Amino acid sequence: MEPLAERLRPRTLDDYIGQQHLVGKNAVLRKAIENGIAPSMILWGPPGVGKTTLANIIANTTKRRFFQLSAINSGVKDIRETIDEAKRGGFFNSAGNPILFIDEIHRFSKSQQDSLLGAVEKGIVTLIGATTENPSFEVIPALLSRCQVYVLKELEKEDLIQLVNIALQKDEQLKSKNIRIKEYDAMLQLSGGDGRKLLNILELVAEFASNTEGVGTALDLDNELVINIVQQNIVRYDKSGEQHYDIISAFIKSMRGSDPNAAVYYLARMLEGGEDPLFIARRMVILSSEDIGLANPNALLMATTTFQAVHQIGMPESRIILSQCAVYLATSAKSNSTYVAIDKAIAKVRETGNLSIPLHLRNAPTRLMKDLNYGKDYQYAHAHEGNFAHQEFLPSEISGEVFFEPAKNAAEVKVREQLRALWKDKYGY
Repeated sequence: MEPLAERLRPRTLDDYIGQQHLVGKNAVLRKAIENGIAPSMILWGPPGVGKTTLANIIANTTKRRFFQLSAINSGVKDIRETIDEAKRGGFFNSAGNPILFIDEIHRFSKSQQDSLLGAVEKGIVTLIGATTENPSFEVIPALLSRCQVYVLKELEKEDLIQLVNIALQKDEQLKSKNIRIKEYDAMLQLSGGDGRKLLNILELVAEFASNTEGVGTALDLDNELVINIVQQNIVRYDKSGEQHYDIISAFIKSMRGSDPNAAVYYLARMLEGGEDPLFIARRMVILSSEDIGLANPNALLMATTTFQAVHQIGMPESRIILSQCAVYLATSAKSNSTYVAIDKAIAKVRETGNLSIPLHLRNAPTRLMKDLNYGKDYQYAHAHEGNFAHQEFLPSEISGEVFFEPAKNAAEVKVREQLRALWKDKYGY
């Protein structure tokens, strides 16, 4: 059986809830749609506010063929095949060219977005892209310039309540359960303004409560009941909720703990749940410095290259790149010495404030500054044997303060030996 959100998906503008600034009476987009006009557009807004539904309504109202791709699992090959199918269908007809709807278009790489340009320019398809991210940053300029950008707002409380009441009135499955809503607050709060998530919660609570109470029994849904049922049934990955944070935490801790099998497992959980691969890659860049650091400086290069590659290539191929990087980071030597060092230094800065920079380290671009001894007695390291000159670099008030302590791994043992040779008398390495 279809989920409640799909069963209730509106088919006309009159049934559409919210976004009155776009599709309300006399709104510009509504007038265009009702006149059969559908320009290429980007629908920008948070999850569950009706982007996909609006795209479907536009196709239905303007009587266009409708093709849909998801940027999560579609590549350039899928885009080209869809455009070829649109061509074969004959796009210069009375109903207008087909609509190509791309969900989460911000996840498409530059090359994937480039592959759309020709078809949009020639009118082979009308592009409707949906995104939760600012299209100014996530959509290439050439494509963005050919699209109207419409901003969809979060659903208001009244919209969400209306959505629940419509579900109870129209859905045959819910009508049979004799549900009465005593309190809406918990459902609205748990949904976070996401209409699709709200309907998922309503369906979950109604199903669970009816199984508990028995068929034919009136179900009174209050805040306490809703919270208890939802908390007992969090079993799927939710990229905007608690599971999002739990799984990324498990992923990071598995790599930190040198377990490549667990790291790949949690990576798969996130990818299958629709997590943004760039979010995953970004967190690996952070881990490569925070937890590996000087023990293996190549880790940061690997993670940064992974981020760039994922951005350029997109899914589904990026899963392979992410897996390679996750395994590399998990099996690398570990060190958090530089992470600890910067936090100790920041704490000292907050404790001591803006201490005076030693005069010999100051810049002296003007005659006055030189007369005030700015830069005087500074020793240029490369003018000395071993490219090192023993001089003070810290403010006098914290001279000798140690922030960086090399860890006990092969790479940093060598670093400690080098520092001991240079600074043993000052820092005690």
